[in-house]
Amino acid sequence: MSEYQYYEFQAIDRPLAKDELEGVRALSSRARISATHFVNEYHYGNFRGDERKLMEQVYDAHLHFANWGSRRLMLRLPTALLPARGAEPYCAEDALSCWTRKGHLVLDFSYEAEDGGEWDFETSFTLASFTPLRTELAAGDLRPLYLAWLSALTRWELEEDVDEDEYTSILEPPVPAGLAQLTGSQQSLADFLHVNPHLLTAAARASDAAPSQAIDKDALATWIRALPPHEKDTLLLDAALGTAPQPGPALLARHRAASRGTAVSSTAARRRSAAELLDAAHEVRTEHTRQQEQARAQARRAEQSARESHLERLAGNTEQAWQDIAHLIGQRQPGPYDTAVTLLKDLREVHDRADTPEEFTRRLDNLREQHRGKPSLMRRLTDAGLTAR
Repeated sequence: MSEYQYYEFQAIDRPLAKDELEGVRALSSRARISATHFVNEYHYGNFRGDERKLMEQVYDAHLHFANWGSRRLMLRLPTALLPARGAEPYCAEDALSCWTRKGHLVLDFSYEAEDGGEWDFETSFTLASFTPLRTELAAGDLRPLYLAWLSALTRWELEEDVDEDEYTSILEPPVPAGLAQLTGSQQSLADFLHVNPHLLTAAARASDAAPSQAIDKDALATWIRALPPHEKDTLLLDAALGTAPQPGPALLARHRAASRGTAVSSTAARRRSAAELLDAAHEVRTEHTRQQEQARAQARRAEQSARESHLERLAGNTEQAWQDIAHLIGQRQPGPYDTAVTLLKDLREVHDRADTPEEFTRRLDNLREQHRGKPSLMRRLTDAGLTAR
């Protein structure tokens, strides 16, 4: 059983300097490396670098996954865009941790499969699916953080040694708006972290609708004009020199916060316990199962009704059906053969219902005798049980 690991890093706010690039190149001779990207796959052996240090020093995003179920996503952004105090309420053991280093906040999302789980040789990811999360977080959208907390709750539910009373004492963090309308990257993160979809649906009941992303240019222009001149000069200088992240996301986040306040749901003033969320998720799952069973029963009834109508039409013109079978066989092709066999099986049921099975047997015997030189057809008839009685 071969091992597989995938490592990817990306520098977003600025490219790596020459000495930084040389340091990264020393970590691998086979990786695809540029001033903004590092990608490597390992079938044997491990990455020689320290992901944590690389994220603290040079990269803004990192993805790792392995076929034994280990998954990790790390994002770094300036604390001016997302301070640690904004992320810490969502941190949960084995799902999300965060720390600050040199003016940056590093978010570490992770998932570890349970021991004894089957190895996954099919699933693959790329960092491009997750990098928009960084922009969303910078703009004040905390849904990715709440998803990580839900992932932890999903795993806590599966643990056998957890006292049920603990679920009553564990309270959810602030609920962001828009949980029922995740972005594409947020849905990818939910899948990446194995968030229980029923739990997500239950959690979204206390989440307001996603705020509009439309920008009122006049209002934004008025707000920018009111900024202190020295602050605007600093932003322009940093943007021109490339010494700081692009100011756009930070400015938009500040403008939105000033105009409408926090993105946390106003309906979630009372924080729900983990027990309440798990009970609600059970109700969602039960209702989903009921709807699925109802839909399957309805589909079966529709299928049976359609078949009854088909057999009634067939019973009204059996001679035409035998002529159609002869025409299909005459085409000497696999597809028409299969259609002829299906039609013969339907005719057998029609004759059985009409209490004339002998007539069907006689005509089937004549057909087999007439076309006995067609081995492909004979094999299909035999496999379908269309033999002499």
